[in-house]
Amino acid sequence: MSAARRWGRRRLLPAAGDPLFVYGTLQYPEVLNELIGRTPELEPAQVSGRRAAALPDRVYPGLVTATGAVTHGFLLRGLTAGEWQVLDAFEDDEYDLTPVSAHAGECEVYAWTYTWKAEALEQDWSVPVFTADHLPYYAAKCAAWRRELVLLTGTV
Repeated sequence: MSAARRWGRRRLLPAAGDPLFVYGTLQYPEVLNELIGRTPELEPAQVSGRRAAALPDRVYPGLVTATGAVTHGFLLRGLTAGEWQVLDAFEDDEYDLTPVSAHAGECEVYAWTYTWKAEALEQDWSVPVFTADHLPYYAAKCAAWRRELVLLTGTV
């Protein structure tokens, strides 16, 4: 979907400052810098009862329910309302923005995350494979997407 069409999507977004649990491509500073122009604070965290699944014909994962699974990722803190809009516009329509209980150190934190609602593969997504084989191309794709968004909407 184009950046402009996603930008026009109407969804109630979390409040500025609400944490976002990221487990896939949004955990990479290279991707965040291209999308929102900075890397917010990344705090190691995990979510139980879900796994970061590989997806058919995609290099990014989807978070799906899985009994006994634990997904490691990060909490993004300090997102502005505009950054929430950009990240939400970027995410595929097959994601739902869902509240979750994440564990960061000894603390339980209520956060938002993008959960996958379409077909997922049996295997988990691989951070090392994505990093080695896809990250530079993916970051460049994010930069192009952001340029399209700026051109079509006039936002920065």
